[in-house]
Amino acid sequence: MSAKTETGHTPLLRVEELKVHFPAGRKTLFSKEPQQVVKAVDGVSFHVCEGETLAIVGESGCGKSTTGNAILGLEPATEGRIFFRGRDLTEMNAMERAAMWRNLQVVFQDPVSALDPKRTIAQSIAEPLSVFEPSLNGRARQARVRDIMPKVGLDLAMINRYPHELSGGQNQRVGIARALAVQPKLIVADEAVSALDVSVQSQVLNLLMDLQNEFGLSYLFIAHDLAVVKHVADLIAVMYLGKIVEIAPAEE
Repeated sequence: MSAKTETGHTPLLRVEELKVHFPAGRKTLFSKEPQQVVKAVDGVSFHVCEGETLAIVGESGCGKSTTGNAILGLEPATEGRIFFRGRDLTEMNAMERAAMWRNLQVVFQDPVSALDPKRTIAQSIAEPLSVFEPSLNGRARQARVRDIMPKVGLDLAMINRYPHELSGGQNQRVGIARALAVQPKLIVADEAVSALDVSVQSQVLNLLMDLQNEFGLSYLFIAHDLAVVKHVADLIAVMYLGKIVEIAPAEE
């Protein structure tokens, strides 16, 4: 895959022949290597441009979440290259990669388990600020939290509540606010609405689209349901048994 897309744009995220394999089966007396390998991701290539949404859809176990985890550094890549803003994440050391995470954030599937039950909503949203903007004092972080909450549809009266005091949809909005806190360029949304009721799914999807228009965000949207993503994605990639078998504009 070239450094530029067919439209001449330089992609924000570019994945080339990504493979993620896991050992399976027992090691033998005569070999230290496992007898079998599970090819969770097997030669995947795609790109995401600025302000664009690419959805990866497929049945459970097809490798779509593993692809997202490899991009985020949560799973090591067996082979392949991952370029973000022109830099190869697979060749970075831990410190260099951590610095890139400010621009590469994630919204997880389960909004409750993704949040620390002992932290208030304000503390959860402010957590990445303490990591990526340590120069901000407590008052400045609180101001940033108060600025973000209304943007994701959270009432400021909730600021000192805990996750168990909110609904699933509200907790997912907290997760989105936490991802937005450090003003990222790309958000990986891994089954971000699958744990929510249908009516709440629609609200969160509309919110993500509104935030994209306001902040110029790019999304890698991972889902198992084509109907969920067809209205929010610019491109849809269909994944099956670790491979992308089709990729096309959403209207097609």
